[in-house]
Amino acid sequence: MKLQNKTALVTGAARGIGAGIAKTLCREGASVLVCDLLESEGKATVKELIESGGQAWYVRLDVTSEESWKEAYAFALEKTGRFDILVNNAGITIRHDIEEMSAEELDKMLAVNVKGPFLGIKHALPVLKKGGGGSIVNIASICGLVGHLYTCEAYTTTKGAVVQLTRSVATRHAKYNVRCNAVAPSTVITGLTEKFLEDPKRRAERLGEIPLGRLATVEDVAEAVLYLVSPQGSFINGVILPVDGGLTAW
Repeated sequence: MKLQNKTALVTGAARGIGAGIAKTLCREGASVLVCDLLESEGKATVKELIESGGQAWYVRLDVTSEESWKEAYAFALEKTGRFDILVNNAGITIRHDIEEMSAEELDKMLAVNVKGPFLGIKHALPVLKKGGGGSIVNIASICGLVGHLYTCEAYTTTKGAVVQLTRSVATRHAKYNVRCNAVAPSTVITGLTEKFLEDPKRRAERLGEIPLGRLATVEDVAEAVLYLVSPQGSFINGVILPVDGGLTAW
């Protein structure tokens, strides 16, 4: 197993992409902290991981709170004595165009999508450095790489910030054997997006922009994360990896 004896923390891991990442890392031997505000769903994910033979815990984590992050890392060290992998997956979107987006809504998106990863990395770095290094993966989006026609300006702004945060951390902290990369998916099929994609026009728009002609799956994203945090990706640093079926190659 690629991640034997490693400890990973995944945010937004109760369901969807985060749960898929947690399951994939656990499958490869990592002890996983399933971090989310959704307690019942988070505990259900942990139960599934344990029943599959893995080691996992649910941790209630508010990514916008420094104290919450400190407590999560303390919990990881208490349970396994180490910390190796951070996956900043938690994120939100409010589907309002710039003319309709309120300042309060923008602040909420910035708090979760940008402040969250920033604080997670801020408090991970001392732990990773003390342990000899580790890997950070931020879940960005193709919307952080292009001005996406079908996505509101506020979301693309937050994901663009995540892209630059990734590159900055990668260049400044590689000397401590800390790697930082990002995965940038196109539209991913999850329980949340399924409802959004019930609209035939929206589904056709999203499918029509992807050369491979299908939408991304949770597994597509999770396996990309696994590569970046595994020994096979040990010389990959500062990369924004599109998992988009060729969308950004147009």
